[in-house]
Amino acid sequence: MSTLSRLESGQRRPNLEILLPLARLYGVPLDDLVGAPPTGDPRIHLRPITHGGMTAVPLTRRPGGLQAFKMVLAGDARGSEPDPRVHEGYEWLYILNGRLRLVLGDNDFELRAGEAAEFDTRTPHWFASADGKPVEFISLFGQQGERMHVRARPKPA
Repeated sequence: MSTLSRLESGQRRPNLEILLPLARLYGVPLDDLVGAPPTGDPRIHLRPITHGGMTAVPLTRRPGGLQAFKMVLAGDARGSEPDPRVHEGYEWLYILNGRLRLVLGDNDFELRAGEAAEFDTRTPHWFASADGKPVEFISLFGQQGERMHVRARPKPA
């Protein structure tokens, strides 16, 4: 216990080699021994953006690079005429719930829950609900053309 006495009197500085066994011995978190400040709220509090029947909830806050959004489309755009647009970037979509109509160039697709699509946003594109019901999906978007990379390993035989 001479180590404890020297720590208490300030003759010795604590290090992890000493603090970890002490925390275990006394059953207290290491943060309590070192007087660590409390951690903040880890939740991301970002504001949804609603425009034209579509709500985008940003899931990332860093500028540049890939941006992630949870998108919710109202089902009321079903009967509207496609109005494809183009812009810089690259987009990846993953359908969580509902059916999404994606017009991409001269092609017209219907994506269902569990399906994904990726495309260069310089290709004219437009999307809406395919059946008049709300659609939820995740969108990863790279303004400078960044692409999402999927790495998968084959299952062992």
